[in-house]
This record gives sequence, C-alpha cells and structure tokens, in this order.
Amino acid sequence: MAAALRDLAHTAPAATRLGSRAMYDAIVIGARCAGAATAMLLARGGFEVLLVDRAALPSDIPHGHFVHRHGPERLARWGLLERVLATNCPAVTSMTTDFGDHALAGHDLTVDGVPLGIAPRRDRLDAVLAEAAVQAGVELRDRFAVLNPVRDGERVTGITGRDARSGAHVTEHASIVIGADGRNSALASAVGAQVYESAPTATCWYFSYWSGLDCRGLELHVRSGRVVFAFPTNDGLVGLFVGFAIGELGHVRADPEAAILDSVDAIAGLGERVRGGRREERCYGATQLPNFLRTPHGPGWALVGDAGCHKDPFMALGICDALRDAELLSTGVGEGLAGTRPMPEALAEYARRRDEATLPDYRQNLAMAHFEPLPEQHLRLRAALRGDRQATDHFFLATQGMVAPQTFFNDEHLGRIMRGAAGVSG
Repeated sequence: MAAALRDLAHTAPAATRLGSRAMYDAIVIGARCAGAATAMLLARGGFEVLLVDRAALPSDIPHGHFVHRHGPERLARWGLLERVLATNCPAVTSMTTDFGDHALAGHDLTVDGVPLGIAPRRDRLDAVLAEAAVQAGVELRDRFAVLNPVRDGERVTGITGRDARSGAHVTEHASIVIGADGRNSALASAVGAQVYESAPTATCWYFSYWSGLDCRGLELHVRSGRVVFAFPTNDGLVGLFVGFAIGELGHVRADPEAAILDSVDAIAGLGERVRGGRREERCYGATQLPNFLRTPHGPGWALVGDAGCHKDPFMALGICDALRDAELLSTGVGEGLAGTRPMPEALAEYARRRDEATLPDYRQNLAMAHFEPLPEQHLRLRAALRGDRQATDHFFLATQGMVAPQTFFNDEHLGRIMRGAAGVSG
C-alpha cells in the first residue's frame, strides 16, 4: 500500500505538478482523513481537485484512531470499509463500558455487515483514503508545504507553496481552497476564521501499543479523573489510551508508562492482562487539546475536520466527525461549483448542518472530559440492563447510532426495561 500510494502521488507530468498554474475547482490542504475524503468525494462528483500535504505519505501520526458511530457506515457506503479491513485491521463488534458502577457489555454489534467500529493505524487509514482520492482523479502532492493563500481582495483564489523534492516555489489557483490542516490550521489563521465556541484543554492523553494482550472489543473504563480505552488494531496489537485530568499533566509527564500502568491496575482484571502482554512501541502523548468551533467558510475558502472543529478525544469523535463533515462540505462545494446554488449560500448551509450535527456531541464530550458524573437516570438504566443481553445490545446499537435511537430511547420501551429489572410485570 505504501509503495502504491507513493507511485500514485507522482503520476502526473512534472509540468502539471509544479507550477502549471492550472485553475482547479478546489485545492485541499491536508491529505489525512478529512482532506483526503473531501478531495475524493469532490473528484467523484467530476471536479478537478489538487490535494497537498507537507508530510511524506503514507506516515503514521500519534493521534487516536478509533472510528465508530457513523464512520464505518460511511466508509462502507464509499466502498472503502473492506479496503481498511484488508490492512489487517480487525472489525470491532463488541463494547464494554464501566463508569465505576459495573461493566456493561454489548456483543455482535453489527448492522448490515457494518461493525460497531474499526481502529486502523493512521498510516493505513489515511493511505486508503488518499489512494481512493487519486483513483477518483485527484492530483496528490505530498512533501508540499503551503506558504500562503493567494488573494484577490478579500477572496482566497489559490495557494503558494514549496515542493520539498525540487525546492520549487509554486502558485496554484482554484475556485475554492479547503483547509483540512488540523487544529492549528494555517489557513484558518491566515483568513482570520473566528472561534465562536471554545473551552481550554481538559485532559492529557498518553498511549502505546501492546502485543499479547487479550482485548477483542472496545473497552472504556472511567475512574476518578482518569479514563482508559483499549481496542484491537492492526497486526494483532492492542491500543491502550489513557486520559488524565489536565491537572495531572506534570505528574504523568514525568513517567508516562508508570501512570498508564497505575491507571489500568485500578481496573479489575485489566492490569493483569496488560502486564501479561508486552509494550511494542514507545509511549506517545497528546497534551494540547483545546475545544473549539471555528467559522468554517468565507470568500473562497472553507475548513473541514479538526481545522473547523476540535474536540477532546474522550468520546473518540474526531475521525467519524471528519468523515461526516467531509461529506457535508463536498456536497455544498459541489453545489456551488456546479452552479446549482450560490457558493456562499451552499457554504452557509454546510456550516449550519455541521453545527446542528456536532454541537450536542461537542457539549456532551466536554462534560465527560471534565469527568462529570453520569446522570442518575443513566446509572439506573445501566443497572436495569444487567443480565439482559438483548436489551443491552440494543442499548449499544442505539447509543452508537447504528439503529434509530428512538427505537430504544422511548418511554414505553424504557419503562418496560425498568419494570422488568424491578420484577414488576406489565
């Protein structure tokens, strides 16, 4: 896969790749999950797209990478889920959550062949998406550093950049420039994209990968001021991610592995499993994790993924929301480019739909990142589900959005579960 992506990235003639000054429909800055998906969808719609990234691709990045909720279904709909699984990435079809009350487990969590989740390492996932983009007709340039946007008055009309291979400085023009360049987006900074909802970093995260660790599904364990995630990933390894309240950063940073092991030892059975395995990579850390929404569009530009909305990793929303927003943005940009809707109106609709989809999760995620206790009614429901496997599986499918939530969360159904747990018939 790595060789194939490198070859695909450089099949265009040199005159086309460096400084042809062609007018693209769209230039996308950042070829990771949000950018590659946006570029792919636009190219599938028949548009001419240039996709650039300053890194040599494919390459891993030390970020979380569990994809759940609507993410696997989108990948399946785009014809990419099987490609991701073929990278030796297991499907995750079970989930266990423990908030200090008790462990609640759901099993066989699939709908129409789509699993609850997948956790491909980022070099594998990003390569699948970038390859699909190139196969759709996208021109991909890696090792290309964007220096500045090009403007005509207030409107962004292109980019200037430097190709690391040749050293050439290049100017390219497009109808729209899309920033998928992460939470520290240079495009967002250059155009002055406004932050209109924000909160400071709430947690810090340290993680690594273990072999010989028995973990067949997603596990989430919360203990006072700490959360532990474990999940199977590529090549038989298990990702072990631990989030700490940001006030613990000084202590944790001094010895991350000791802090990770101390956290898993507090969870019955998990510490023994982890210590029975072997850590295969160094411990990675993520400590600058601000929460914000930015205005995601303006004259000649748009933002997608973490560039437009960044959340704490607690609920593992980053990738699945990036894929969703790539679809929303490519739909809006496609309408604008095709002339079926004025571009400003199409981009405003993208912003509205993004916020409608993401704000409830953004706020819930922030509450969880501050380790606020679960509402009492949620704890009572979890207690009522113990021992009822069918209802528990339905609960997980509904909370993950794999089935319509109202099929579980309606008064009649919840009342039946609570009465059953209390031994009351009817």
